[in-house]
Amino acid sequence: MKILGIGNALVDILVKLPNDELLKELNIAKGSMNLIEQEMRNSLFEKLKTSELAMTSGGSVSNTSLALKQLGAPAGYIGKVGNDEYGKFYVDELTKAGVEPHLIHEPAFSGTAIVLITPDGERTFCTYLGSAARMQKAEIQKTTLEQYTHLYVEGYLVQNHDLIEGVMTTAKSLGMKIMFDFSSFNVVAADRVFIRKLVRDYVDIVFANEEEAYAFTGKSSAGEAIHEMATDVEIAVLKEGDKGSRIKRGGELIQTPPYQKIKPLDTTAAGDYYAAGFFYGMIKQASLEQCAQLGSLLACYIIRVVGTKLPPETWSEIREKALKILNAE
Repeated sequence: MKILGIGNALVDILVKLPNDELLKELNIAKGSMNLIEQEMRNSLFEKLKTSELAMTSGGSVSNTSLALKQLGAPAGYIGKVGNDEYGKFYVDELTKAGVEPHLIHEPAFSGTAIVLITPDGERTFCTYLGSAARMQKAEIQKTTLEQYTHLYVEGYLVQNHDLIEGVMTTAKSLGMKIMFDFSSFNVVAADRVFIRKLVRDYVDIVFANEEEAYAFTGKSSAGEAIHEMATDVEIAVLKEGDKGSRIKRGGELIQTPPYQKIKPLDTTAAGDYYAAGFFYGMIKQASLEQCAQLGSLLACYIIRVVGTKLPPETWSEIREKALKILNAE
């Protein structure tokens, strides 16, 4: 089993603000995610030119690919970047981490998520998709997909129907298993009919949090939602935060508690890391319960830190605990 991810390639640019004044000036709500155009992107960079900036590679499926590689499993990634400093940084980050990059380049600005962090720790996103939003079906090489057995697709790509359905069609023709994460409640609510068609026609394993599951199924309880989600797929995974997760495969239903109940410092990438742990279990031919436990293990660690990266010593600890889960009777 070898997983290839595809999603929006973004560089997260983190900025610690001294107060809330910039947010008021921009007239944006604290803690919100805002899609911005190039003009506002340029204006923001100008306003922040004297601030200390920290950069990290981002994007939902990219986070999963990086985490999977840290667990010791091979992972590839398809995304589109520009030829600017952020695109070069993104390539370097993936390469250094050992992820197999299948990146498409264009002479333009790369996708960037400017993360404005106020003194209270709240994170406000100003996201310019740039090159990431212009990935096209014709740019995805069949020879790339042929190197992998499973394709993991980011829900944010639904904005481009031709791209997401095209790559899923090619993957299915190659006999690949397709895993799909809904990514956002807003994504599902805005394009529910098309997403239901994708799931019915192409998807083998689907991931959703509670809000996404309710938007997709029209149900109002987790029990009803997981049953409905599982109707057209091999495996349905419902992530319930501090309540754990539910997995349904055919007539088999598993409920697992969270690895540990803790107050999250930052829930960014929790779902991305859960997917990485779940996939690692699949690669190791673990039971569904063990896959869920591994997903919860990784999610538990990433919500303890601000951002989407963990230090090497933490990964050593995670790998030890993952081994115990895999070796448990």
